[in-house]
Amino acid sequence: MKTTRPSDDRTMPASKPVGIWIRVSTEDQVRGESPEHHEKRARMYAEAKGWRVREVYHLEAMSGKSVMGYAETDRMLEHIRSGHISALVFSKLARLARNTRELLEFADIFRDHGADLISLSEAIDTSTPAGRLFFTVVAAMAQWEREEIAERVAASVPIRAQLGKPLGGAAPFGYRWENRELIPDPKEAPVRKLMYELFLEHKRKKAVARLLNEKGYRTRNGSNFTDTTVDRLLRDPMAKGIRRANYTKSLGAKKHWKVKPEDEWVLTPVEPIVSEETWLKANAILNERRRKDECETKKTVHLFAGVVFCHCGQKMYALSNSPKYVCQKCRNKIPIDDLEAVFAEQLKGFFLDPQEITQYLGQADETIKTKDEALRALTAKRESLVREMDKIHRAYITDAITVQGYGRQYQPLEERLNQIEEELPRLQGEVDFLKIQLLSSDEILTEAKDLTARWPTLAPEEKRQIVEHVVERITIEKDAVEIHLCYLPTASEIAANGQRNLKDSSPPQA
Repeated sequence: MKTTRPSDDRTMPASKPVGIWIRVSTEDQVRGESPEHHEKRARMYAEAKGWRVREVYHLEAMSGKSVMGYAETDRMLEHIRSGHISALVFSKLARLARNTRELLEFADIFRDHGADLISLSEAIDTSTPAGRLFFTVVAAMAQWEREEIAERVAASVPIRAQLGKPLGGAAPFGYRWENRELIPDPKEAPVRKLMYELFLEHKRKKAVARLLNEKGYRTRNGSNFTDTTVDRLLRDPMAKGIRRANYTKSLGAKKHWKVKPEDEWVLTPVEPIVSEETWLKANAILNERRRKDECETKKTVHLFAGVVFCHCGQKMYALSNSPKYVCQKCRNKIPIDDLEAVFAEQLKGFFLDPQEITQYLGQADETIKTKDEALRALTAKRESLVREMDKIHRAYITDAITVQGYGRQYQPLEERLNQIEEELPRLQGEVDFLKIQLLSSDEILTEAKDLTARWPTLAPEEKRQIVEHVVERITIEKDAVEIHLCYLPTASEIAANGQRNLKDSSPPQA
């Protein structure tokens, strides 16, 4: 058995286009963190990642209480939606948005458009596995906030429903609101009644939709009837005189609605369009048809379906009644269970051994520690220079030194301060990159180790997702199994990527 990785000549992805978000508070500027400092820090991180800075968004003089509606914010969001940039780099979350609601809104927009948020101070980079946890947490916060609002709104729904009051929205097809009561619509009710009659005759939803359309009937918005619309209207008990309210719950934007427990439903009588007997007959046919359809669509999806090839080049398939993958051309075959056993064993070698993991993470920690110390030392040196320059300036103002003496003492300090001002954001950017890279690598390595241990206990659907993500092709030779993986980094490759474009950043001696 052998396992292969893609060759080194694989096509590298295009450079990621990113934007830099600059909004610096007064407090930041007092500490010497100018807009230029933040931009250089962000550019350093982008350079280390191999990204291309396409835009810089300046909001230096803008209040952070609410940034939605600013021209620069609109410009940035338009660039995200159009794909002009696919990530936004900023110094800290508070610089992007101090308003929690706006932060949640930003996260939703970026997630919906497949874009990434990179906050350097909080070591969040959603282009990495560890950083994507941020989107998960933010989504949970947003969901919690939506549920809080929904619960307050929903508290009044059962009471309004029991009183028969409108709960919002249009009346169902076949009915209309009149004096706050639902009554059959004289134009639509006959069409809905005809729908039941046609269904009991033909027993096919598509046939009912086609016949209604051929007769010139249309839905309320003027569209053709579809089998989905027919199914929904046939199942709605309002046609037999029972209106359901408070029986569904939204699962959030772009998600399905969930049916609540029946004891929470509010049922109120309305004037029926068809008899209960007619409604029951139609729904009995619908339920039987659904049961048969579900049985027919429950097809077995084998773990390696679509990625198993014979050495002759033909795809190999496992028929529903066969325990083997078989090549229809040369009759080469391999038992399904044997192939999974081979793959599970190979998983252990796909990733990293514990010793290599420990060594890599230890080296990364030491590198970050060294650069952090250099950053602190450089920051302390800057503060010392500023204090010394203030002393010389005060001495000059009080005539304690001459103009010539002032120049001789002040100019070298000013030159050194300018050097440090250039060095600080570059070094800070390197530290940002290393910290985020370490978090991401640690997450990958931890998950890889955990995966091999949990493989036997995973559900078939979970195993299938893993195969789809990591397997490019499995070739069944006459006496061997060759597994071709989608790209998976080794520890040395992760370490190399983590250090690329980074030089020794020890501060120059004063």
